[in-house]
Amino acid sequence: MATDALTIENLTVRYPMRGGVLGRVQHFFTAVEDFSFSLKTGEILAVVGESGCGKSTLAQALVGLAPWTKGEMTLLGQAYNPASRKDLTLIRRQMQMVFQDPFSSLNPRQTVSEILMYPLLARGFSRIESTQKIKETLSLVGLSTEALSRFPHAFSGGQRQRIGIARSLVLSPKVLICDEVTSALDVSVQAQVIQVLDEIRRQAGISLIFISHDMQVVRALADNVIVMYLGQIQEKGSVSQVLSSPKHPYTKALIKSIPTLDREHPPEILEGDWASQGIPQTGCRFAPRCPQKTSLCTEGVIPLEMVDSVLCRCILNRST
Repeated sequence: MATDALTIENLTVRYPMRGGVLGRVQHFFTAVEDFSFSLKTGEILAVVGESGCGKSTLAQALVGLAPWTKGEMTLLGQAYNPASRKDLTLIRRQMQMVFQDPFSSLNPRQTVSEILMYPLLARGFSRIESTQKIKETLSLVGLSTEALSRFPHAFSGGQRQRIGIARSLVLSPKVLICDEVTSALDVSVQAQVIQVLDEIRRQAGISLIFISHDMQVVRALADNVIVMYLGQIQEKGSVSQVLSSPKHPYTKALIKSIPTLDREHPPEILEGDWASQGIPQTGCRFAPRCPQKTSLCTEGVIPLEMVDSVLCRCILNRST
């Protein structure tokens, strides 16, 4: 029976906005608000949404690269405080991140051997142990040991992303966070990286949080999906349920925007953006752009509610 590898409760990330002559804090920008989810052992959980919705901030907060305003984390059954430097060190031993750009995330002055070996040496491994571990990890991501003496510029985009994945896997984490790892790659290379991630999940039993804006990739790889808009969860459920029968208007808009070869049914681009429409202080955050909005959409707090085995934050799905 699957157990929870990671549980997050009410994660909130706020950044102070300064202004004026003295640069005082005038207000706060909320990038992630009351974000809660659980990740099962061996599960691939996708987080989707437009650029600017808070996906990358969420990923960075999970590994301690963005500050927690509030929230609780339980990793492998152990509660941690991400604001604690000691706890953060322990968290990073079990949870690693693969960044979006496979070139800028690798040191161009280091060989692949150095890139992969330094994390192990910092954790107290000997050079002999590190060398053996590096060879095993390279094999896991489909690269030969010939790559060890080469620099990142000598590889293709897909190969560099594999090196980035290997760097995250070399410490044997239990949770791997992938932040838009296929967005900078062409379609054929995307397929290779997706296959590598799926094989890693199956062989090593690692749980993955897969952050993306590509619904087709999510459909092919993930087990469950969270639809995110302006820092909030709008819909959450299994990939098959959410993508085949979406409940929230925002999820429907994302699916309609997927490119297609059918000329009679071209993709429908969602009108407007949150920056031009503004963020509502009450009600649904998607209301200013929603084609189905009513006067009730801007009133009060709209909670996540269960609708046909899917959690959805929308009053249009409430039973009357």
